[in-house]
Amino acid sequence: MNDPAAIRGGPGETAPAAAPLSAVGRGRLALTFDIEHPDRPHWRPDTTDRLLDILAATGIRATFFIQGRWAEANPAVARRIADEGHLVGSHSFFHASMPLLSDSGLEEDMTRATAAISASTGMDPRPWLRLPFGHGVGDPRVMAAIERLGYRHVGWDVDPRDWDPRSTAQVIESEIERVAMSRATSVVVLHGWPSGTVPAVAAVIEALRVRGVEFVTVDQLADDELPAGIPSGPETPV
Repeated sequence: MNDPAAIRGGPGETAPAAAPLSAVGRGRLALTFDIEHPDRPHWRPDTTDRLLDILAATGIRATFFIQGRWAEANPAVARRIADEGHLVGSHSFFHASMPLLSDSGLEEDMTRATAAISASTGMDPRPWLRLPFGHGVGDPRVMAAIERLGYRHVGWDVDPRDWDPRSTAQVIESEIERVAMSRATSVVVLHGWPSGTVPAVAAVIEALRVRGVEFVTVDQLADDELPAGIPSGPETPV
């Protein structure tokens, strides 16, 4: 998270509306975490470890999109993510806005990220990728490049804005539960550094499990259940 650039769903980028739970029974929720170097004051260095503790205690697998530069700096935590059975994806190397990179720069960033994440986790992150800030979704050049490198972008349709210092744990929890209980399938974007994310995730798991929501990783969702774009709305650094 370096550049608070605006992200808005353009034509063809907004995730389609899903059927309400009342029409399909219980829903499925993919918790996804962007693991990156923080750049805001409300962070704790142990947040990712604490998230892993909660997921281990509750027996839930999540999806972690790991920044290559972060993996190089935190190899033990990166390895723990993989060792505990979570799905690993890439979040680029430098967390740059991909459309701003040249063809060679984009390829270098993505290739370097793949190598760093593989070395730290022991897992190949392909094909799972989350473009930094969601930038590049709908850009034919960027999308062709990541596909050529063996990746596909995974967007989100729930953003509780945990990166915003004004978002308390209660605000984060309420937004996730509100959307999750109105959809058949949801993909939530969260981060591995904000201080409010840990208590919010713990509360969400407890509240939604008793309501029959199933927690899944993104590889357990069908192609038409994976949002490629992002919801339109306020500016969202991711």
